Amino acid sequence: MKIFLHFLLIFLTFSLVPYTTHQYACDKRKIDITNLSFCNKSLSYSNRAKDLVSRLTLGEKVRQLVNNASGIPRLGVPPYEWWSEALHGVSNTGPGVHFNRLVPGATSFPAVILSAASFNAPLWYMMGRVVSTEARAMYNVGLAGLTYWSPNVNVYRDPRWGRGQETPGEDPLVVSTYAVKYVRGLQDVNIHGSKDRLKVSSCCKHYTAYDLDNWKGTDRFHFDAKVTKQDLEDTYQPPFKNCVRKGHVSSVMCSYNRVNGVPTCADPNLLKDIVRDQWGLDGYIVTDCDSIQVYYESIKYTSTPEDAVALALKAGVNMNCGEYLRKYTVKAVNSSKVEESVVDQALLYNYIVLMRLGFFDGDPKQQPFGNLGHCDVCTRDHKNLALEAAKQGIVLLQNRKSTLPLSAKYVKRLAIIGPNANATKTMLSNYAGIPCRYTSPLQGFKKYVWRVVHKPGCQNVKCSSKEHIKEATREAAMSDVVVLVVGLDQSIEAEGLDRENLTLPGYQEMLVKRVTNKAKGTIILVIMSAGPIDVSFASKNNKIGAILWVGYPGQDGGDAIAQIVFGDHNPSGRTPVTWYKRHYADQVRMTDMNMRVDESRNFPGRTYRFYIDKPLYKFGHGLSYSNFSKFLVSAPSAITIRKYKGQNQMDLPLATHNLTDDNQQAIVDLADVNCKKYDFLVVVGVKNEGTMNGAHVVLVFYKPPKWSDIEGVPKIQLVGFERVQVKAGKIELVALKLNVCEAFSLVDEDGRRKLVTGSQELVIGSATERKVTHKFTIGVRSAIEDH
Repeated sequence: MKIFLHFLLIFLTFSLVPYTTHQYACDKRKIDITNLSFCNKSLSYSNRAKDLVSRLTLGEKVRQLVNNASGIPRLGVPPYEWWSEALHGVSNTGPGVHFNRLVPGATSFPAVILSAASFNAPLWYMMGRVVSTEARAMYNVGLAGLTYWSPNVNVYRDPRWGRGQETPGEDPLVVSTYAVKYVRGLQDVNIHGSKDRLKVSSCCKHYTAYDLDNWKGTDRFHFDAKVTKQDLEDTYQPPFKNCVRKGHVSSVMCSYNRVNGVPTCADPNLLKDIVRDQWGLDGYIVTDCDSIQVYYESIKYTSTPEDAVALALKAGVNMNCGEYLRKYTVKAVNSSKVEESVVDQALLYNYIVLMRLGFFDGDPKQQPFGNLGHCDVCTRDHKNLALEAAKQGIVLLQNRKSTLPLSAKYVKRLAIIGPNANATKTMLSNYAGIPCRYTSPLQGFKKYVWRVVHKPGCQNVKCSSKEHIKEATREAAMSDVVVLVVGLDQSIEAEGLDRENLTLPGYQEMLVKRVTNKAKGTIILVIMSAGPIDVSFASKNNKIGAILWVGYPGQDGGDAIAQIVFGDHNPSGRTPVTWYKRHYADQVRMTDMNMRVDESRNFPGRTYRFYIDKPLYKFGHGLSYSNFSKFLVSAPSAITIRKYKGQNQMDLPLATHNLTDDNQQAIVDLADVNCKKYDFLVVVGVKNEGTMNGAHVVLVFYKPPKWSDIEGVPKIQLVGFERVQVKAGKIELVALKLNVCEAFSLVDEDGRRKLVTGSQELVIGSATERKVTHKFTIGVRSAIEDH
């Protein structure tokens, strides 16, 4: 009996967990809501928010302007924590999320940079859907909030940036597409019959030109990003613009840095004029944490804290991650530095978002998504999608003499060597929560080979000692296959920590070389990192059969790597960033924000669009176990753009014909063109000529004409991409619809978008495959000429 009671006590201790829900506003059990219009669901969100704000004192108002909003107890409005994170899974990095025995973890997808390498837009949307489902489920059981400050949509301008792992890469189109898809997946706009309803609220950050954390003594708090109008318009702004206009994101976060001398969180041009008025943000603007405090205390941008908060509020800030708005706004209002009406407007934007989330609609269980609970977190389907995302993103950089895939039946002894060979937490990247589980590379390979021997070779990724290299080389000499898993982790690249070089840390390169020299069998190099690394020493070594880049592959990264190595998955990922050689770090200062080549100071440009030197691996590089060929099925040979003046001109259809007089070289300002109807359809055939089913990423680039009078035109730029699954020996057609103005416009030195008429060229395919080109012309007529 005592034994039975003992086990019963253990069972109760570990299995019975309180199942609670968040406190919520308009709870009929706690307050009479009859005369509270902000609780009336039949009214518009705007009217409800105005009613609530009208009932508050100034002191109550300012306590709601910070992330840990205190609530208004007398009106039955509970406290609310705005700060939660969902970069690639529900995360407890922010204070709004907690895990316990009821929900011990959440699905942890790969780092964004690896998911981006899949070039699979529908996947990005599905990932957002999964993350928002788990977030809502955790909210319903009292473990999470509803407002998530994700994703990071800064362009990965420099390979040394410690936070590049959080981004979808260096190309503005890829970053913009990822932003739109992931945001829509998180917010689930237009689900459940209301376009305004939100599943969770998403936030695009960090606005803008933010891509330096701490490099050689320059940190993000003091950095003034000197950005040209041209670079701002065609590199730094597009992801945010698309996030707002196409993704309909409900929040934008301003960054720590200054842009051309002005802190972003104090710049009315960037916030109020552009994000709010030009792009039409339907939501709130939040500061990065303590940004107002930073520009007052760190760079002395204002004379007093009151001036700092007044500046932020008037610039368009609505929410402060931090305490400055709570501490100093009352004084700022009373000293006439800012009007109370500005505070009211800030609160309206915040409350409308909470109302769209149902926070003021009573019991969450009686609302859309109210049926979600702890059983909807870490489901089999969710975990499978995380594994699939990792497999789709992994890039086969090199495969000498078809080394991969391996056949498990011929591998008797496998040595897995390197500081990331048994990685677990490293695979999660940053801003990760607690995963559903871990599968390390060592565990993944053990599922295929009976005898797997693990030798780290280094004590950690910094590899500051050579003492473990010898035993690793001894094991390599005895094994049929050696898998070297090297790379980086958060001690090398992280928030607050940028790299200073592009090489493997410490003695890792020595480890690779010595193991390679001693090994008798097949050698595979696996690079676990976000930022690119110059491994040219390995790519030139004939003994190294294959090289894989696996990013930070998430909770089941070990399974993803092993499945690709042993051929249960055909790799199809493409590099979303340029892999520069090591001299780039000596040649280019990270503090230089310019994208374009400047020969006068030996500046080689940045990213595949402008860089003029030869990289190690180009943007879009990636191999497969199959051979794919492409052919053009159809595309217009000529298009005519009709100019118009005034906003009341009726839309004119796209015309396609053989240009004669129209085939002139001219530059047309997009302000003079109605772009909505101008679509350009490209249909490409993809044939799998191999013996293995696989996916292929079709990349379509625009090669601007060289004659253009616009300075700083890209060498080439991505205008469309599509991932397609093709069975062995079969053909699939891929249709890409391009908007002429978006795809083929160029930005001049004043930051204005222009169309260049005359002869044009599309290039279909990346550097590692046979390209298909298509010539076409753009002509222009005025609306008057058509009458």
